[in-house]
Amino acid sequence: MSDKEEMASDGSLNVTLTLRLLMHGKEVGSIIGKKGETVKKMREESGARINISEGSSPERIVTITGPTEGIFRAFSMIAQKFEEDIAAAMTNSNVTSKPPVTLRLVFPGSQCGSLIGKGGSKIKEIRETTGAQVQVAGDMLPDSTERAVTISGTPQAITQCVRHICSVMLESPPKGATIPYRPKVIPAGAHAVLAPQHSAQAFAIPGQYAFAHQDDWMHLPPQVHKSWQYLMILLAA
Repeated sequence: MSDKEEMASDGSLNVTLTLRLLMHGKEVGSIIGKKGETVKKMREESGARINISEGSSPERIVTITGPTEGIFRAFSMIAQKFEEDIAAAMTNSNVTSKPPVTLRLVFPGSQCGSLIGKGGSKIKEIRETTGAQVQVAGDMLPDSTERAVTISGTPQAITQCVRHICSVMLESPPKGATIPYRPKVIPAGAHAVLAPQHSAQAFAIPGQYAFAHQDDWMHLPPQVHKSWQYLMILLAA
C-alpha cells in the first residue's frame, strides 16, 4: 500500500486525490465568504485542502485535495452553499421551481472516455444511480488537455456523483501528461468569454448561476431545461 493510501474507519480504501473546479468570480466569492470565514470553515470541517487560483480572470480554478471522504465533504458543503444562494435569490420571487445546483469539474481528457463508458454506459449509470445530470464537454478547454464536466442536481446527488467520478479516476488513471487549463486574464475593456461555450454539452456560467448555452437548451433534459428558463426569469426580474 502506498503512503497515499490508508484504510478509512469503515474499512474502505481512502486515497488522496485532487479535483479541480472551474468557477466564476462571484461563485468563488460565495465560498470564500466574508473575510474568508466560509472557506476556512469548509477546510476545517472537511479536512480537505481548498485552494483558489489567483488573478483577475473572470474564471478561477478551485483545487480540492485530500482523502476521498474529505473531498466528498468539501463538495457537499460547496453544493449546499450554492443551494442556499439560489434559495436566497428566490426569496422575493414568484418562481416556485428551484433550479439545480451546478458545478463544473475540470477533468483530464484522457479519462473522459472511462467516465462516459462504452456507448455512454458509465455516464448513464452515474445519472441513474445518483439522480444528477452529468455532461462531458466535447472539446478540450483552451490550451489544455482537460475538458469541462458539468454536474447538476441537489447537493446530495452531486456528492454521490463525485463519489462515482473519483472511482473512475482511481480505476482509470490519466494517460500521458495532462496540460492543465488556466483561465486567461481579460485585458481591461475587453469582453469576457467564459470557456467553453461552443460545445453542445458545454455550459457558460454568467454571474453566480449556471446556464446552458443558448444553442444547447434543446440538448438538456426537459426538467433541467425548464429550470433554466425559470432561473433566467428570476434573475431578469
